[in-house]
Amino acid sequence: MSSRIDELDAIVRQFDLNDHPFYTEWRAGTLPVARLAEYADEWAPFIGVVDQGWDRLGHAEYASEEREHDALWQTFRSALGATSPMTRPQSKTLLAVGENAFAAVPDALGALYSFEVQQPKTASSKLAGLREHYAGAVDEAAQQYFVEHAVETDEPAMLAEMIDGLSDGEFARAKTACALFSAAAWGALDGVYYTD
Repeated sequence: MSSRIDELDAIVRQFDLNDHPFYTEWRAGTLPVARLAEYADEWAPFIGVVDQGWDRLGHAEYASEEREHDALWQTFRSALGATSPMTRPQSKTLLAVGENAFAAVPDALGALYSFEVQQPKTASSKLAGLREHYAGAVDEAAQQYFVEHAVETDEPAMLAEMIDGLSDGEFARAKTACALFSAAAWGALDGVYYTD
């Protein structure tokens, strides 16, 4: 692994989403279903724009896959009876960070790397929690978003290769975008976990 990817991985580890109390309670089955529904609503707009990042990188096949994943997310939302619009400022920040990063290649690489490198681990842990504790509310069809992401491991390696090909200035932008996205994703979980 290159020193550049080591730098990005160090940033992502500071905001390891699996360590967030929201996901910890999800795995333990102590998160109320209503909070899962709020999460599904609040993250939906961001999930709906991930394809823009892949389009920016010129990977139409991955962009198409992300549009399919957005449809799977909507199935997850429906199972939870989640129909509300995004309202929390932290979720709006995540969406804005994503949309801004996806407007340019170096920034898209950094933000997508942060998102995709965590996906297999977080999706696996969330899927285990759904199956063990929430299967009554989230059936197998509604778990499919997490099933697919638990086994998708090729994106981070492909993004890492592209990041290694950036100029120093472009890498600086990718690194900043990785940090901004990592912090914004953590903050978006804060928004649905801390409600007082």
